[in-house]
Amino acid sequence: MSQVKLHVKKGDNVKIISGKDKGKEGTVLEAYPAKSRVLVEGINMVKKHAKPSQANPQGGILNQEASIHVSNVMVIDPSTNEPSRVGYKTENGKKVRIAKKSGESLDK
Repeated sequence: MSQVKLHVKKGDNVKIISGKDKGKEGTVLEAYPAKSRVLVEGINMVKKHAKPSQANPQGGILNQEASIHVSNVMVIDPSTNEPSRVGYKTENGKKVRIAKKSGESLDK
């Protein structure tokens, strides 16, 4: 698999645009550029069967997030609070991400 540049970063607020959680919003917890996937808080919850361990002596069935393909998420524009496509602009010699809807910078 080749490394792909993602349009989202850890900490971004995103809206899910397809799949079982379509319409929900969450924060990106982790990004996996090699797999083109992201982990979004509270999205794509799966049940994981865990053996008893030191950290979890009880064991049992845990609910946790599974990764979702990056093409199924859209960044939320900070000014309009609506999903927007991502563009790139050079400011002071640095490449920054901008929201296409408002033109506002997504990188702080």
